[in-house]
Amino acid sequence: MFDEKRIKEAENNIRNYLKEGLIRKKDFLDKRILGVYLKNSKESLYVSNLLFEENISSLWAIVCSYYSMYYISNAVLYHFGYKIGDKISHKVCSDALVVYVRNKLKQSLLEDYEDAKKDSLELVGLGADELLESFDFERMKRGKIQYQTTEEIKKAKAKTSLKRAKKFVFEMEKLLLK
Repeated sequence: MFDEKRIKEAENNIRNYLKEGLIRKKDFLDKRILGVYLKNSKESLYVSNLLFEENISSLWAIVCSYYSMYYISNAVLYHFGYKIGDKISHKVCSDALVVYVRNKLKQSLLEDYEDAKKDSLELVGLGADELLESFDFERMKRGKIQYQTTEEIKKAKAKTSLKRAKKFVFEMEKLLLK
């Protein structure tokens, strides 16, 4: 779960990113741009699954899993009126998810909760934070995995990455319907 320090950091960073033009508010939604993000997300998830299932490359299964999350995140942010620039885009995306998507995701999960009549509202808050934290975990893992782990560990981490990516993409796609 995100702590208050992480949330405040993201809020401060976003203010700076807006000033520096690293993320921009868009008044017009170009459906082609949204379509490219969605296509890239689906393709990345498909390739990740193929690489994992065929035991071709655990490293690239992790990388592609992360990119499926990155592209769907960009699609959702764009859908809500924000376009991320080219510089430090992965960090900007991570912070923008916390600031612009976190509460919407909580609401979406809450609606799912009400539909399913689950037991605890606490799970809803944890679910949204855990989902967004999975993006941060995968962003950091992608950087470390290339140089610091054995193939056996990479395979296990690839399985986790693929599972996280599938859940993340599924939940984020629901936000595009709202």
